[in-house]
Amino acid sequence: MKALKIRFKKKRLYANLIIGVIWLVFAVIILFTEFTEEENHWMIYVYPIIGFLYLGQYWYDSTFQYLIIDDNTIQRNIFYGTNRKIALKDITWIKKFAGDYILKSDKKDMHIDLRLIDESSLDELNKVLANLNLPADKTPFPSAF
Repeated sequence: MKALKIRFKKKRLYANLIIGVIWLVFAVIILFTEFTEEENHWMIYVYPIIGFLYLGQYWYDSTFQYLIIDDNTIQRNIFYGTNRKIALKDITWIKKFAGDYILKSDKKDMHIDLRLIDESSLDELNKVLANLNLPADKTPFPSAF
């Protein structure tokens, strides 16, 4: 099976891009505005850092997307922090709770925020999770998806 990318909603991606550009515009305005007050000196450094962090988040999310599912594993990609990976064969329980899927194995848990996932990718994710052949009491999916 070719690696399947579960994509972010475009709204999230574009929001990070727009916020990053806005912070960089603020940085340019601050840079070219003459400040005589010492307490505003920190803004010269903070605004571009925040802008580049948002642009980095946009680039990372656009490139790697939210989840990658291959033959053996499901991996959640996170720009800030560690990527979470769980083997599909190790998943013993799937719970749908408060707009999330919680995938549980004996050693790890993985939370998947469904509000972040593009609609077409959500259908693909549901198909993959429904085909894990878990008992009916351990999955939110009906036996015949």
